[in-house]
Amino acid sequence: MNVNCDQRQAAGDTKTRHEQKGVSCRRPRVTRHAAFTLIELILVLALLVIITSLAAPAMASFIRGRAMDSEARRMMALMHAGQSRAVSEGVPVVLWVDEKEGSYGLQAETTGEAGDPKAESLAVDATLQIAVMNTGLSAPTSFNNLPAIRFLPDGTVDESSPRKLQLTDSAGFKRWLIETRNRTGYEISDTQP
Repeated sequence: MNVNCDQRQAAGDTKTRHEQKGVSCRRPRVTRHAAFTLIELILVLALLVIITSLAAPAMASFIRGRAMDSEARRMMALMHAGQSRAVSEGVPVVLWVDEKEGSYGLQAETTGEAGDPKAESLAVDATLQIAVMNTGLSAPTSFNNLPAIRFLPDGTVDESSPRKLQLTDSAGFKRWLIETRNRTGYEISDTQP
């Protein structure tokens, strides 16, 4: 049937005998599916590799900065907790720093026989190092032979407490926690004072 339709259409007949009887001589449509070629896929993958290689260093410094920010804010939160506790309980509270172990904590300076039930101890992020910078003229405050920041019952920082703490990451970037001028606490700084 299709051969007859094809022959008549090739001869120039506009309507074939089959079409006159209601039978269509049109060829079935061939549907083509859109797809990517192998070359297009390779080009897209190459572009993704290039973009990733350009973005990776920026992402690494972003993640490194996030760890340092997080640690500095966690220390600030512990300092605020220490000040609040010193004022509310009416006893000096110390924030001690163990540079060798990479840890710090909060504890009441005077504790009973059972110790301080509210004492806290935290570890510094593994990618960071902490250092106490003593810039005061008097003998530095210490607690259990560790440098410490002493919060007094009136909410101020003891004069012999360290003036700044330094956080350093593996790439050498630094951030400081610096005592405020009126000795009411510490603030985070990106530049060394």
